[in-house]
Amino acid sequence: MISLDKRRISLVGGAGFIGHNLALALNKRGAEVQVIDGLQVNNLLSFASFNTEIQNREFYSKIIHQRLELLHDKGIALVVQDARDYHALSRVIADFDPQVVIHLAAVAHANKSNKDPYSTFDNSSRTLENALDIAKIQKIEHFIFLSSSMVYGNFPEGYVTEDTCCEPLGIYGALKFGGEKLIIAYNQVFDLPYTIIRTSALYGERCVSRRIGQIFIENALQGMEVSINGDGSDRLDFTYVNDLSNGIIKVLENDNSKNQIFNLTYGESQSINKMAAILKEHFPDIKFNYLPKDRLMPSRGTLSVEKARKLIGYEPQFPLEKGFVDYIKWYKETFK
Repeated sequence: MISLDKRRISLVGGAGFIGHNLALALNKRGAEVQVIDGLQVNNLLSFASFNTEIQNREFYSKIIHQRLELLHDKGIALVVQDARDYHALSRVIADFDPQVVIHLAAVAHANKSNKDPYSTFDNSSRTLENALDIAKIQKIEHFIFLSSSMVYGNFPEGYVTEDTCCEPLGIYGALKFGGEKLIIAYNQVFDLPYTIIRTSALYGERCVSRRIGQIFIENALQGMEVSINGDGSDRLDFTYVNDLSNGIIKVLENDNSKNQIFNLTYGESQSINKMAAILKEHFPDIKFNYLPKDRLMPSRGTLSVEKARKLIGYEPQFPLEKGFVDYIKWYKETFK
């Protein structure tokens, strides 16, 4: 077991939804955390303009300020730095001298990636290339990459393991899969220890990237109709962000997590209609509108977490019936 006490960990793209929640969890374990973020993608600068086309702009700005205040209150170092700048990023990481680098920088939505591929390349691939090369030079002990269930493409019979053949659809999944291959190549050529983490359908407090659970709750709070792509029978492995943070901590604590790929999800899929039913319990007057399914959105399902259970002792704690209800309660307290 590797102790996280005083362990130096740099989070590249660490002020976003996943990153700030992870930084807080690592801080609680005694780690010394450095958050590196340009605050441009789904973050402070995205919502700083008075562009009226940005939905819920003022509320999202409030949420992002909450993130930054939480980091500040815990004494977590935030370095405002664009990770696309190789030399600047190199200096920032060298000054902190981390033992671990976790790469989280990305355009965090598949639909946005398909609409704006250049921005996705720029903020995902270039930042990963920079972080990897710096990690090689700095002789980082452990490089961790946040990938996605989108690398699998359509799930065969609604179920995948880490050994399932990957056939991604669209820009987002292809770039994540390409990122995985690049990381494995760095291990092969430069012996850089890595762990690749595949996530799915994340939800939880202080998200502004317009994920499905977030949109459902915000529309309900505003008395708006909730749109569902398809007939609602599509199944997703909905994962509460706290489960993911705890899973990453397990990765960091266990040396046998190195040079492995893990699914870190709840490990049991639910239909979108199930999430809608939970929402309706809390907002009885909500109306749903069913739209044609996006042809570039794969048919998914359950990601097996048995490998993570066996190798690192991962045990998710938040089924949708608990995690999504907690998320609704948080929104009702915050969205006033």
